[in-house]
Amino acid sequence: MVSVIVNSLEDDKAEDIVVIDLKGKASFADQMIIATGLVDRQIAAMAENLDKVLFKEGIKKIAIEGSSDWVLLDIGDIIVHLFRQEVREHYNIERIWGVQLEEESTETV
Repeated sequence: MVSVIVNSLEDDKAEDIVVIDLKGKASFADQMIIATGLVDRQIAAMAENLDKVLFKEGIKKIAIEGSSDWVLLDIGDIIVHLFRQEVREHYNIERIWGVQLEEESTETV
């Protein structure tokens, strides 16, 4: 399912996609995917398109929360965070999980 999500985000031109393996580190999810959008409309479109892609894959219960700066999709064992660049830098979720954002996108940790 992670590859389906990453492919959807790549198709929507998400930047700096990072996949963090949370198995054994957190009880709320097995994977976390973080990506950046350039503007609020792109972030909303990425979330909406991802919801449609996952629905086609048979996942119908997705919790979605957010604002104009970020969106969180709770897909059960996978959490997806979509941020504008400034907001992503502010929250720096990668640091919490010991991940350093590198130049190369779609990195699995």
